[in-house]
Amino acid sequence: MSPAPRWLRVLRHSRWVRTLTRWLGGAPPIPSGLWRRVLQAQPFLQHLEPAQRERLQLLCRHFLAHKTFSGANGLQINDEMALQIATQACLPWIHWGLPGLDWYRGFVGIVVHPDEVWAQREETDAAGVVHRWREALAGEAMHGGPLMLAWSHVRAANDKVQHGHNLVIHEFAHQIDMRHKSRHQAADGCPQLPRGFLGLEPRAAAQHWQQVWSQQYRHFVRQVQMAERFGAHLPWLDAYGATDAAEFFAVACEAYTVQRARFGAQFPALLPLLDAFFRHPAAAGLAPPARACA
Repeated sequence: MSPAPRWLRVLRHSRWVRTLTRWLGGAPPIPSGLWRRVLQAQPFLQHLEPAQRERLQLLCRHFLAHKTFSGANGLQINDEMALQIATQACLPWIHWGLPGLDWYRGFVGIVVHPDEVWAQREETDAAGVVHRWREALAGEAMHGGPLMLAWSHVRAANDKVQHGHNLVIHEFAHQIDMRHKSRHQAADGCPQLPRGFLGLEPRAAAQHWQQVWSQQYRHFVRQVQMAERFGAHLPWLDAYGATDAAEFFAVACEAYTVQRARFGAQFPALLPLLDAFFRHPAAAGLAPPARACA
């Protein structure tokens, strides 16, 4: 059990840090050597500008100060592992700054397994027949937490960037989806939109989002089906997104965050929506089609 990175636990017990943490809102600084090692271990972060790296570091400080890490099945969580997860989880909010972390406020615990874990699943179909099976999970997000991650997938993030994959961002995207939903509401790929989204009133913004995402999801499902059944070209986006609308949103968010240009080429209709949602500078001045405001 690792309630917080070691450097953070040490700082919390020192006298002078009481004043420091009060100034910084309970988020002690990250040791410079640790920060450099974690950035060097993740080459896909090297494209960030100096100001963006500073903002990412600030996000990570606050993220780590409010999350609890637990290693499972004998895995010991060290500072570099916790910070590596934090950098990936905070990356989508690099243009928001600290207010973006409010999307993760609904849970505290992060459980990290060495590798995939097997989960027992059960489902009753329309005919009343109960189906049971085992499923290998690399990650899982639940209302109120904890959020589960397989370390073998987290540490392989660099190898998967070109395919638009990132397990941490995927699971945290589910938390974004569920952030303003009750425990009785399932993730559905329609998160609560930021106020003033695309300059629209809340209802019009939600309708526009649902219209575009539903259309793109149906098209993606058809592409995956054609590839799996008839040997057509498999889409670049992770085919797991064809599972349901919530998974489509999650795989879109991870691909958008680590491969924005390629994602935009594949999904030009979704790019402006995610740009606006994550407040990318390119979203400035965007407006939806006139028909969406009707």
